[in-house]
Amino acid sequence: MDEYLDILDELGNPIGKTALKSEVHQKGYFHATVHIWFYTETGKVLFQKRGDTKETFPNYWDVSVAGHVMAEETIINAAIREVDEEIGLTIKAPQLHKIDIRKSINIHPNGIKDCEFQNVFLCKLDIALDKLNKQDEEVDDLCLLSLDKFKYFIIHRNKDFKLVPADYSYYTFVIDNIINVL
Repeated sequence: MDEYLDILDELGNPIGKTALKSEVHQKGYFHATVHIWFYTETGKVLFQKRGDTKETFPNYWDVSVAGHVMAEETIINAAIREVDEEIGLTIKAPQLHKIDIRKSINIHPNGIKDCEFQNVFLCKLDIALDKLNKQDEEVDDLCLLSLDKFKYFIIHRNKDFKLVPADYSYYTFVIDNIINVL
């Protein structure tokens, strides 16, 4: 879906202009996104398998929930909306624990220039995996991995689990933060 996004400067501040997501990705404008990492009280992390029609990293395992912040939308409202859309779970703002804002620049072979300020949250998953309702258009599958398996897949660089090849220090940061809240 081509929605309007607020354009940010290189420090993450709104510049007072909006553009369609397609233009933002074509021209490499900075914009805000949300990443919500769900974890269980037993130390498992929820991953989503990106749909095969995604423009970047189709069929790779990724953050539990992620998405763009639409124009004039708050970061918190975007996180709540994306969680509902992608995994069918209703959450409230106090459940979100913000752990970082990460500046990320990725130039993809298909021409997408993805320049994001990723607002990263943790959120406890209090329901069973089979109670989630994934968004079929964007999410092919959901799974829970132990923190040990997550670490293993980071160390072995996707040999057994095609994890989106992000900055692997990001994944370690997420693991450390989940360990701190358990």
